[in-house]
Parts: sequence; C-alpha cells; structure tokens
Amino acid sequence: MQIVHSSRKGSRDIEHIGSAHTDAEVEALKASARQRLAAGQGELDLGIAVPSAGGPLPITATRMGHLWDSLAAAYEALGFDQAAQDEVFKQLVLARIVEPTSKADAVRVLEEVGVPAPSYRTIKRRLNLYSAIGFREQLAAACAAQVNLGPATLVLYDVTTLYFETDEGDGFREPGFSKERRLEPQITVGLLSDANGFPLMVHAFEGNKAETKTMLPTLRAFMDTHGLHDVVIVADAGMVSEANMDAIEAAGLSYILGAKMPRVPYVLDQWRKDHLDQDVPDGLTLVARWPGGPSTKGKDVTTFYSYSHDRGRRTIKGIEAQVAKAEAAVAGKASVKRNRFVQLSGGSRSVNRALEEKAKALAGWKAYVTNLPDPDADMIIGSYRRLFQIERSFRMAKSDLAARPIYHRKQDSIEAHLTIMFAAMAVAHWIEQTTGWSIKRFVKTARRYRTVTIAAGDHVFTAADPVPDELDAGLKKIQAKSATH
Repeated sequence: MQIVHSSRKGSRDIEHIGSAHTDAEVEALKASARQRLAAGQGELDLGIAVPSAGGPLPITATRMGHLWDSLAAAYEALGFDQAAQDEVFKQLVLARIVEPTSKADAVRVLEEVGVPAPSYRTIKRRLNLYSAIGFREQLAAACAAQVNLGPATLVLYDVTTLYFETDEGDGFREPGFSKERRLEPQITVGLLSDANGFPLMVHAFEGNKAETKTMLPTLRAFMDTHGLHDVVIVADAGMVSEANMDAIEAAGLSYILGAKMPRVPYVLDQWRKDHLDQDVPDGLTLVARWPGGPSTKGKDVTTFYSYSHDRGRRTIKGIEAQVAKAEAAVAGKASVKRNRFVQLSGGSRSVNRALEEKAKALAGWKAYVTNLPDPDADMIIGSYRRLFQIERSFRMAKSDLAARPIYHRKQDSIEAHLTIMFAAMAVAHWIEQTTGWSIKRFVKTARRYRTVTIAAGDHVFTAADPVPDELDAGLKKIQAKSATH
C-alpha cells in the first residue's frame, strides 16, 4: 500500500504504508492511509485514534466465522437450541465437530475458534444435566421432527462397541463380544436412524449384553418417547434371535429383517430339482409365504431368497480356503484351530463334508423376511440394503467424532458423553446432507478462513477472508436451508 504525492509539474513522492496478504489487512492499511492523508486538515474529532506512522489498525478479535456460524445454523435448524436450552451444551457439541478431544481440551478448541469458552469446572458441573433422564429424549424428539415419523417410517437399527483402557469391569463397562476384537471392558451402543442414516435415538448397554437383547429395549423406548404404535424396523440377521423374532411379532411391529438359513430352504431345493442342468441366474429371487396367525398378530410373513453371482463367488472362495485348512489339520500338517469344517468325534478328526455341501449350496443366497402386506421384492431388498447408511453413521461417530469415551469412567459421565455425541452426529449429518460434502472435508476447509474485527477508536470494522467458490456455494446452501427453519 503506497501514497503517491504529485504536483502539476509532474514530480511525485511515493510514501510506503505497508504490505498486505489478506482483504482484512488491506482494509486496515487503507484506513491508515486515509488518516495520513487527512492529517493536519482540521477534521472534526470523531474519536478515531491515529496510529503511529506506517502502523496498521489493531485487530481486536479473530474467529472461524464461516465454520462456527454454519455449525450453529445447523444446530438451531435441528431445534437443539430449544430442546437443550443450554449454551455450554451447544459449545461442547460444536467443538466436538471442529476437533474431537477431551472435555478439558474443548476449552482450548473454543478459544481457537474465537468464541467465549466456559471454564472446565462449569463443564464438569453440567455433565450431570446431560445424563439426566429426559434430556437426551428432548434431543431425540427434535430429531424425530426432522423426519416426519409415522407408521410407514423405515427405522434402521445396529449396534457397536466402545472399549475402555482399563483392566476391570464395574457392572456397566464389562468385557464382551467386541467389534474391534478387544479384550478390555466395553459398553454396547445401540443406534436407531432413519433410512438415510440420520440418528433418531442412541442407547447404551452393559458391555457383556448380547446384541440380540438390545434391539427391543431401544425400540420400546423410542416408540414410547414418540407415541408410535408401529414403525418398519430394518435390522441385520445378527440382531435377530428366535426370541427376538417372537417378541417383535408379539408387539405387532412391522419389520424387514435379514434371515438366517440353517438349512437349504424348500423353495430353493425345489427350484434346483426343476432346473437340474441350469445355473442359478444372477439376481434370481424366490418367494415363500406363510399365512398369519395369533403369533404374528394376523400378519402374513414373506421371505425373499435372492441370489447374487458375485456374493456366491466370494463365498465359495472363502469356503474352499477353510476346507483346505481343515484338510491340512486332519492330515496333521497344521494345528487344529477354530474351523467349522473340522469334525471331532471321540479321538478322531475328519472334514465335515455334509456341512461343506450345505455351505456351497447356500453360497450366493441371501434371505429377507418381512410381515409387510403385499411386499415387493425390490422394495424389501432395497430397504434392507440401506443398512449401510447406519453403518456409515457409526463410522462417522468413531472416526470423525472420536466417539470412544476415553476420559470417562462413571456411567453418568459416559451417558453425558453419548448425549453430546448423539447431537454432534445429527449436526454433522445435517451439514453433509445440505452441502454434499463429508463433515471431515467441510471442517478442514472452512476452518482455514477467518473473520476479523478491527477497532478504530469507537468504530468497529469486520472483514473476512475470501472463500473459494465451491465452499461459498456450500455456505449459501446452509444459509438458505437454515433460513426455512
């Protein structure tokens, strides 16, 4: 930035004011240059302090304005400001998205963002509120309002485990079947989402609780909270035990579930007998129906058996690898490890050829069972495949939001942490759906562009770094969508 003094005779003097690299610094230099030009002209006293020669005006504040304002807009659009009515909770949720870290370190994150941060003692006092009965349910009600819940709503269910770096369980944190194949104490977390993976409810269970025993308590709590009589629950076969199935049918719930095939179904065996010299076509779907009765509340039960060539190829390859290991173990060429094809009888070992034959006969087939009236195969299979959305939500929670409560040991503080995580997942999902960006990409990009506040006496100027066109388009989408709420 330079001031050029010239006269009519063509002579000129150049006075250097300073150099700038951002729009904010340019504005500051312009203000300084104007003051130098007006010096000694007897202007009115407006209360603007003139800086020293060549010095820029002071920057009094700087913040991640684009990022924080966008996250805050999503938080408010979801109705969390009314549901929680707690500014500290909002700061913890949004700080979790900006940089997942401990509650103590969240103060540092908020200071880097440029917003007023509560003290760590205040955060610790508030955790009891976030774990109290009813607090998370209010957030869940706000989430439910986003998806227009009704009897026909698809509700996806899945579970994950979060382990703790401790050696002893305490009744809540207990060793169990771990998704990460860990031996440490853990908790089991059940998540309900809509068909797009938007979180609707999260529930924590003891680490040694079987996955099949988590679905119904979560479903009942969800339906009681929202006053629902029926929803369409979609879950994997691993979530459904025989007792679970009976309880779901006894409750009169609608469902689309992955079904286990302990034996070759009749319709599949009959099709092969009718097509002895024909390979199974890719995409073939067979149907079996059973009329409803008292145990199913009068609802007919339909099972679809769908065949995929790629699934069959991968399954056959895995079976042959396991059988080869079983043959090596039976021949004494390898140690006997966990292998379902090794059959032990007394002191002898053999390869279970009957099991091999059955496994190969079922290779490539997947079963889907539903009690919806007049079900369409494409709709049922397509709805079941949407389970990848809830798996994606779990991946977001575990990676982008670092869901594992490393620094918590008491159940109340763990529940409070899960409440914060639940709200952060919803905000992150809202941002992703609105912008089309992953939350990781959005945060990484938007946090680089800051807004600054420049003070000149009693006057305050605000300037912002220019953002790329693609980010600007995303920010405008957020502004437009949040304005409708």
